Amino acid sequence: MFKNIKKHIKTYFLTGLLVVVPIGMTIYLLKFVIGLADSLFALFPGKFHPNHYLPFSVPGFGLVITIIVIFTVGLITTNFVGKKLVSIGESIVDKIPLVRGIYVAIKQMMVALLGDEKGSFKRVVMVEYPRKGLYSIGFVTGLARGEIQEKTQKTVLNVFVPTSPNPTSGYLIMVPEEETTTLHMDVEEAFKMVISGGMVTPDDHRQSNVQGGGPV
Repeated sequence: MFKNIKKHIKTYFLTGLLVVVPIGMTIYLLKFVIGLADSLFALFPGKFHPNHYLPFSVPGFGLVITIIVIFTVGLITTNFVGKKLVSIGESIVDKIPLVRGIYVAIKQMMVALLGDEKGSFKRVVMVEYPRKGLYSIGFVTGLARGEIQEKTQKTVLNVFVPTSPNPTSGYLIMVPEEETTTLHMDVEEAFKMVISGGMVTPDDHRQSNVQGGGPV
């Protein structure tokens, strides 16, 4: 009887953790982002700060302003003049060695995650990496071209293998297409799996009769 009670307590505790930890982490991250945005907004001159006109503090106002600023920047940079200004700014950044490397790496990752089909991850695959018999989740970023393809006799894919739990870093490996196994989970589901260290896995309701590779 004591053993059953112990088992139930353990089950309830673990179930509680699965609910509380994600909620707690989400609240913590939101609090951090809102606090960061508010602290950045505090750098504005006093006459531009809402607290200068309101008798009370407005928590999260900086986050709202940040969202508006991001949207406005996106709106501006979609036209010719905006694109030209961004191009000039990037050419300046490109001349600063350390900053250039950081900027390019972050931009490429954001394009991969949020960009259109041309620059984003195409599909999710499973590859034997880092050695035969071990499998890793990878994202196909395109076909290997130029010298890399010329020196191989097979169709080779560029595959980004992310690290867990931080998928913004990882390894670029070039794998023959026939040695990859296409997974039917989408990119977002695969990212959840990587970030959670495998604790969150997609349902298998996407299974189909298609085997092996797919359209790049």
